[in-house]
Amino acid sequence: MHELSICRAIAGIVAEHAGDRPVQTVYIQIGQLRQIVPDTLVHCWSLVSEGTALDGSQLRIESVPAQIRCTDCGHMQTLTVPVLLCGQCGGRSVSVVRGEEFLITSLELAEA
Repeated sequence: MHELSICRAIAGIVAEHAGDRPVQTVYIQIGQLRQIVPDTLVHCWSLVSEGTALDGSQLRIESVPAQIRCTDCGHMQTLTVPVLLCGQCGGRSVSVVRGEEFLITSLELAEA
């Protein structure tokens, strides 16, 4: 369960940027090609934040669909299954355009 160590890293980044201000919500984008289970991440967040200045804060996760571009024909497509083949020409020479993101996009801070 690597989500626990990921949550610890997120907590460190959030605490550094929030300073003394209380955090209500942490907004995160996670690409579908990342091997992170969003529900597990949310559960681990409750464990990591419990008893800290982040206690009671929530993670809001936006899932980013995987998208590829064929380098042979230029076709772009959103993946519905994790198969890196061009849906137009069947080519295997593709590049991932989206779906590998892992970003803390913003924090919602509580009023003092």
